[in-house]
Amino acid sequence: RFSLLLLNLEEYFFEQHTANHIINKDGKDERKFRGSLKICSKSIIFEPDDNIQPIIKIPLRDCVSIKAPEDNEANNPFTRNTSGGISVVCSQVFLIKERNVIAPYKTVRGKTEHLFQLDVAGKVGDVVQTLHQLYRASCLDKMGDQAAMITAILQSRLARTSFDKNRFQSISETLHMECKAEMVTPLVTNPGHVCVTDANLYFQPLNGYPKPVVQITLQNVRRIYKRRHGLMPLGLEVFCTENDLCSDIYLKFYNYQDRDEVYFLIATYIENHIAEHTAESYMLQWQRGHLSNYQYLLHLNNLADRSCNDLSQYPVFPWILADYSSSVLDLTKPETFRDLSKPVGALNKERLDRLLTRYQEMPEPKFMYGSHYSSPGYVLFYLVRVAPEYMLCLQNGKFDHADRMFNSISETWKNCLDGATDFKELIPEFYESDSSFLVNNLKLDLGKRQGGKMVEDVELPPWASGPDDFLQKSQEALESQYVSEHLHEWIDLIFGYKQKGSEAVAAHNVFHPLTYEGGVDLNSIMDPNEKVALLTQILEFGQTPKQLFTTPHPQRIIPKLKSLSRTSSHSISIAESPVSPNEESFEDLTEESITLAWNNIAKLKLDQQYKIHKEAITGIAVTCNGSSVFTTSQDSTLKMFSKESKTIQRSVSFSNMALSSCLILPGDTTVISSSWDNHIYFYSIAFGRQQDILMGHDDAVSKICWRDGRLYSASWDSTVKVWHCVPGETLSNKKHHFELLAELEHDVSVNTIDLNAANTILASGTKEGTISVWDVTTATVTECLNMLFLLLLLFAFFFCTDSRHLLSTGEDCCFKVIDVQTGMLISSVTAEEPQRCFRWDGNTILSGAQSGELLIWDLLGGKVNERIKGHTGAVTSMWMNEQCNNVITGGEDKQIMFWKLQY
Repeated sequence: RFSLLLLNLEEYFFEQHTANHIINKDGKDERKFRGSLKICSKSIIFEPDDNIQPIIKIPLRDCVSIKAPEDNEANNPFTRNTSGGISVVCSQVFLIKERNVIAPYKTVRGKTEHLFQLDVAGKVGDVVQTLHQLYRASCLDKMGDQAAMITAILQSRLARTSFDKNRFQSISETLHMECKAEMVTPLVTNPGHVCVTDANLYFQPLNGYPKPVVQITLQNVRRIYKRRHGLMPLGLEVFCTENDLCSDIYLKFYNYQDRDEVYFLIATYIENHIAEHTAESYMLQWQRGHLSNYQYLLHLNNLADRSCNDLSQYPVFPWILADYSSSVLDLTKPETFRDLSKPVGALNKERLDRLLTRYQEMPEPKFMYGSHYSSPGYVLFYLVRVAPEYMLCLQNGKFDHADRMFNSISETWKNCLDGATDFKELIPEFYESDSSFLVNNLKLDLGKRQGGKMVEDVELPPWASGPDDFLQKSQEALESQYVSEHLHEWIDLIFGYKQKGSEAVAAHNVFHPLTYEGGVDLNSIMDPNEKVALLTQILEFGQTPKQLFTTPHPQRIIPKLKSLSRTSSHSISIAESPVSPNEESFEDLTEESITLAWNNIAKLKLDQQYKIHKEAITGIAVTCNGSSVFTTSQDSTLKMFSKESKTIQRSVSFSNMALSSCLILPGDTTVISSSWDNHIYFYSIAFGRQQDILMGHDDAVSKICWRDGRLYSASWDSTVKVWHCVPGETLSNKKHHFELLAELEHDVSVNTIDLNAANTILASGTKEGTISVWDVTTATVTECLNMLFLLLLLFAFFFCTDSRHLLSTGEDCCFKVIDVQTGMLISSVTAEEPQRCFRWDGNTILSGAQSGELLIWDLLGGKVNERIKGHTGAVTSMWMNEQCNNVITGGEDKQIMFWKLQY
């Protein structure tokens, strides 16, 4: 029945002794209750073995005397064979869990004497001495002085003890480090010793509660986070699961050096088989549909220091729905949903206007909202039915007033819209599957409301048939198309660029300065009383999450709703595409075959190889039927290779300068080659001759693209040019007609270009590593949408099929994923050597390395899944067919290699 929640906030449980509690009635009738006497830093607690009897809690500040009676004292009740006794006289006592019922504490006022007879009489002197020390601390006027004295007593106890090495799982374990720390649980912490070996992490509580030792096997650790606890960088949280909300252990250290050393030891152990995830890598997974909205919010909370073990930094989730009155919930109507671009405080314009008027008149530091959207009180407001002891701990043994309880979903939402000081968001439990927090299963007496109604289960909206149905529909709402399209707006407010500064002011998202990370430096406050008061205020008020993003968060990509249901952590019925199962379109079949090919890309096998050039190969193009392969090379030739006869059928040289790339125009009649001699050459396949020359640049042409009758050419003359091209009528021997539509200026040489699938966005990359993103929807291209400075020589980049992401590679050996709408670098994977060319599907990369190998990468996991031996020099060019099951590579070794997928 005892738990640390019976202690006050910031109180420690030091030791326990088996004892009898003796009640002396009129000096004659004596009753004994056997149990456990707990010595705590601010109270004495006696837990009887008999569950019917209440737990007795005596605050030390209310004690009149604490002593071990001498045997020669007159009328001493201990003279009758009761050695080992301690007498405690107090003016107030709390009775807890009488008849083992969780209820508000009963207060018994008036002077009473409590006699405790210890089983081990020899410990009486030490216990009394400890109680006298703690009593003196509790009688100090100022909270800071009390805290300092209790801390000194605690540190003295920790210094006199050490980790019991007999608790090691194996005698062969090697000790790496040992230090003092506290295990953190909601509202309370438990001091003890931490030990890290080559196999395990151990925590041994000073008081042996709740068990002698907590052990975490390092092999099982999946995630580890440094935490800010009590505004100080002293926390460490360890998870043995990938997606669970709650961790396996949360430790708070006494200095950041110990915390960082334990982090380093564990992180070093697990880094070989766990990739460390950043907010950007989770963002990419979420954008691409590999994480549900729920999972993504959970990961962001974790990265932003939110933890289930810290109620002042509990994970925060948004109100999603605005309709709590309809009999049927319609997730296809936008008005069903809350506006996710605004904080709760800005959802009601009238209230916001009043708050803004007050804000304008307020002296610095200004804030718009006098309370936060997440605090310990709000968390327990929602969870009181499943965590009543936490509420009693937070509120000094009392429940809140019945009318202020969590009585109704719609009432709570209405109060968040209209209440003068209520701006709270939700907690993850609203989007999980355990509905017990909505039901009074414990039969708690939570009081009677005005009107005489008892507080029982939470009243649900009419559209919910019961608690489970309410959670199911809430989950569906969270994963709905509307939320997927707008969730990034809420992330900007809570974790992103609208959290602080001028953007926060513009978004009406300004809270009290003390709630922000870095809002106060506790180390600079010398007065211990001021420090304790400030810390208490901050912890009870709530804290703003750590800022994860400083630029606008990209929107989620929603190509097809049905793909979301596969990756969601919940079983959600999402509207399928209108195509019936028996009428699956050709596009769907093609898409499935492409997905199948990429899933099996590691089964790529070398089919044929031929040495056809005298220098490195720079470009590969293949006719629609796959029979003819055209290649360009630094040896200045364009060659046509027949796959059937396995021979070179044409070899053309336009000048004595290297050719840089080639492509085939629709219809398979013309090949275009770009050259270092500043020209672009058109070659007629049917007539076997040079058909035209476009003298369009002042320096080497590095890359060309053709889309919808337009030619895009990149050059070392620092421009990309867009041409409207009307092909010549070959039979009458007319030339092509070129019209320059646009000239995109750059500061330095342009190495590479690519267009998205819709031909609306062009990306250009320079030799210095600047990527520019251009809108090419209009006839004259003028607008540069975004620029990203990578500051390195770029080898290649390609858009993903979603048109939102661009993957680049350069001489720094990194693959970088860029969101083209925001310019945000959202993922980076480092290779051992430069990757010269690649193809990707958004999740998997097939790349050609400097060494000549082909590498298959899991982009989201950040690792190489397969290495395939290929060229003897760098892979310089790569072509892949539309079905993604045939690949041709060209290399510095002058060879072309044909690869096939073999399922």
